[in-house]
Amino acid sequence: VRIVESGGGLVQPGGSLRLSCAASGFTFSSAVMRWYRQAPGQARDWVAQITASGGTGHYKDSVKGRFTISRDNSQNMVWLQMNNLKPEDTAVYYCHAYGIRPETWGQGLQVTVSS
Repeated sequence: VRIVESGGGLVQPGGSLRLSCAASGFTFSSAVMRWYRQAPGQARDWVAQITASGGTGHYKDSVKGRFTISRDNSQNMVWLQMNNLKPEDTAVYYCHAYGIRPETWGQGLQVTVSS
């Protein structure tokens, strides 16, 4: 199982970023995919997830209406579009294949929202 994230960086409040996740080593089209984030000094926290078919996304309350998760099963890719970013969104973001063994995490992406 391999998870590789890309994107992230520094953005001003109100700005946008798109995170990408390339997955391999398992049946991607059967897996629920999730994004998590971990702010300094805090536990890793679930942010969003998308069903295996890509039909439904679910979101942490604080990002609803601002973040959109999507996937392309033909490319084994998941994305997290983040709009209207706030300083409290600053964290390291991780992509994760829910329930897939061995449990695997990517390297994480630093997202910093600051003026």
